[in-house]
Amino acid sequence: MVLEPEQDILRPHTTGSNCSYLKRVLEKVGKSMRCPFCSIQDTRVIDSRLASEGDQVRRRRECGSCKERFTTYEIAELTLPKIIKRDGSRQTFDEKKLRSGMHRALEKRPVKSEDIEAAVSRIKKQMTATGDREMPAGELGEWVMKELNLLDHVAFVRFASVYRSFQDVSEFTETIKNLQQDNESI
Repeated sequence: MVLEPEQDILRPHTTGSNCSYLKRVLEKVGKSMRCPFCSIQDTRVIDSRLASEGDQVRRRRECGSCKERFTTYEIAELTLPKIIKRDGSRQTFDEKKLRSGMHRALEKRPVKSEDIEAAVSRIKKQMTATGDREMPAGELGEWVMKELNLLDHVAFVRFASVYRSFQDVSEFTETIKNLQQDNESI
């Protein structure tokens, strides 16, 4: 539905209460979500709770017509910064690429999927928290290595070897020595 500018429903009117303003908005936009089973726009929220460490709202809904129940997730739409590659080119952040790189490093390692998703979520939060429109790929790579180091040391070394372009065994050895020293100091 396209709203005409003269309808002015996006600005609360001083003559009515916020409740009447909300009713006018709902009348113009639509009363509720469409049922995925019967496509009737008569659903109601049965239960709402936080999900994914408070980043999402999980809503259990029921269709007023066919009585089927379904779940929806509501998340804030945030703009993540563009990534400045080493060659100076800019790319839109690709969450799938981040996740696949981490999965490749963690391949055949005893790490739960939930832990990987939590790490991806933490990296995205860090990116959003910077408030920048662009960030160097190197900074993102360091964050990924930090998260992999927390999840699995072997995965950390795998990722670091590709990310830092190790040329010989001495660079592997140096990274492993630093990792062991860090673990001994804890």
